[in-house]
Amino acid sequence: MKFHRFEVPGLSHYSYLVGCGGKAVIVDPKRDVDTYISYAAGAGLKITHILETHIHADFASGALELAEETGAQLWLSNHDDGEHFQYRFPHNKFSDGEDLRVGNVRLTALHTPGHTPEHLSFLIYDENRCSQPKALLSGDFVFVGSLGRPDLLGEGAKRKLAESLFESVHRKIAGLPDGLEICPAHGAGSMCGSGMSESAQSTLGYERVSNIYFADRDRQKFVDRILGTVPPFPDYYRRMKQVNSDGPALLRGLPGDRALELQDFRGEVNVEGAVVVDLRRPEAFGGAHIPGSFNIGAGPSLSTWAAWALPYGSLIFLVGDERSDYREAIRSLIRVGLDDIRGYLQGGIRTWIEAGLPQDHVPQISVEELARRIEKNAYVLDVRGDNEWNSGHIGSAAHIMAGELAQRAHELPRNERIHAICGSGYRSSLATSILKRSGLNEVVNVSGGMGGWNAMKFPVVR
Repeated sequence: MKFHRFEVPGLSHYSYLVGCGGKAVIVDPKRDVDTYISYAAGAGLKITHILETHIHADFASGALELAEETGAQLWLSNHDDGEHFQYRFPHNKFSDGEDLRVGNVRLTALHTPGHTPEHLSFLIYDENRCSQPKALLSGDFVFVGSLGRPDLLGEGAKRKLAESLFESVHRKIAGLPDGLEICPAHGAGSMCGSGMSESAQSTLGYERVSNIYFADRDRQKFVDRILGTVPPFPDYYRRMKQVNSDGPALLRGLPGDRALELQDFRGEVNVEGAVVVDLRRPEAFGGAHIPGSFNIGAGPSLSTWAAWALPYGSLIFLVGDERSDYREAIRSLIRVGLDDIRGYLQGGIRTWIEAGLPQDHVPQISVEELARRIEKNAYVLDVRGDNEWNSGHIGSAAHIMAGELAQRAHELPRNERIHAICGSGYRSSLATSILKRSGLNEVVNVSGGMGGWNAMKFPVVR
């Protein structure tokens, strides 16, 4: 048996290849599917089947794209009938207890609802070695150190789903062996559950003794705990559920992988619904940028924050510098369903500046300078998440998480200079770009963020 885990940092997403006898199954694929095709070819495998544990909310599924590219069969949950989100494109229906065989490997579907109603987990048997299951591809059901959040379908459905999750944990998998490997679809950093471990996999026995949700044998206590610990709800999750239910558009390559000459770039970004994403570091963005652009720095966090911040359906144009990897940025965007990428500025921001075109700026200050300004009643806006805020924040600061800022900018004062701070400066730079687009031009980014503030041992409130 061949087994391989693919990881997408930032999204904290894991997908898997299971192969035997020259054939391979891909489980929970990401959108840029060439990764799987290349790996399978290098391993001498043909991708014959594609499985999903559920209709995902945090990333755009690559299942349809991979099926189109390889001719593989789609085997998806048969437990979505009558549910709000259903698979609305042709596929083979995979039911609880049903087997899929690839060579001497058997994958058995287990219906494990709770995170979503249709959720499946897959038991993997390597029948060359043992009659006992080797691993459970648990999707968003069991994470290392946590369970999947049950609130994706809203207030009216979350308690019922939490009760289903209790049954899945304490009834459905109760008879499985302790040595079973747990291979989830996400790790630490994902908002599909709270308190996930940094470890990529675990065993069922270890989760039984260490995972706090397994310890809750009382149904009501379990439900109250799981609902009381859910992370913030990204607004784009609702959109992504619908995209994956209907089936994401087929890309057949990377959209927008083209350099635009300055004249063409200027003409295209001036149309309604166009946005510019500046991929540079906060200090470079602060020095000079195209007015109205979003600063979402390239790297592992690009997917998540682009999904939070960019208006869905926008025509996306990229700008960077000589170090920018535009192809990797495009991959990050399509992974969260931001597909309408039109291209990037040839020569990057230097081309724009050297042409004498309009520029905007965001002042960058140190935490030491912020401390001096706070003594004179500077307005501080902390854009970190709730847990970070609760762990220690500047006493006089206001708090709006960066992903909610576009919808809540009206709550901020228009007659004061706003000093944005996060953990290091990345999210606060995004925040300043959002605030500027909302008409709040007197904004400052705090370099080093709360990490620098704490390093200087300045006071915090917990």
